[in-house]
Amino acid sequence: MDGDRIGVLLVDDEQLVRTGLRAILESEPDLTVVAEAADGAEVPGLVSRHRPDVVLMDVRMPTVDGIRATEHLLSTSEFPPKVVVVTTFENDDYVYDALRAGASGFLLKRARPEEIVAAVRTVLAGDSLLFPAAIRRLAARNAPGTARDALSGARLTEREAEVLRLMASGLSNVEIAERLFLGLQTVKTHVGNVLGKLGARDRTQAVIEAYESGFVSPLDGAGGA
Repeated sequence: MDGDRIGVLLVDDEQLVRTGLRAILESEPDLTVVAEAADGAEVPGLVSRHRPDVVLMDVRMPTVDGIRATEHLLSTSEFPPKVVVVTTFENDDYVYDALRAGASGFLLKRARPEEIVAAVRTVLAGDSLLFPAAIRRLAARNAPGTARDALSGARLTEREAEVLRLMASGLSNVEIAERLFLGLQTVKTHVGNVLGKLGARDRTQAVIEAYESGFVSPLDGAGGA
């Protein structure tokens, strides 16, 4: 972060894609591209040197792909940035693998400029889920069909369980507060408790775990876009 500006690292093996993303992001007064990389192998050094807030990571690259780069980054960095994987197809199984590896969300390469900018700000704020309906579709394709009851040991309270279900449906903290007639700070506390009990880095990881445990069904009708 440079002052109040959000620092972004661009990782894509296509120069044209990086150039387009840079132009979009740097047209915003609060965003700046701190560095670029053509392969996931370059990510650790660049993150250490430039300390970006967000990494836009291509999911398919020739030497080290976005999944392995994300896993390595999040397991070795003391203060890792948020990772958003960038892909051509939203139903790509690589995307779900990247989310399971710790990515906070994903973007389509054909996304509109305003969607790209909003995605960076959304994952950094961490108070809503990026493209929840698409994540739900990916979970339906990839999550185990039989509940593993992985959340049984988390000992969520009834209210925390309710908050997790609403997180999975795509509601932001503000929307959850309105739905449950709670104060915003109270909702933030519940969300923090859920993440802590699940050992989840952010709400995306908590929601993936909720799907994979069978606690929430990705086939449930849910709000969110």
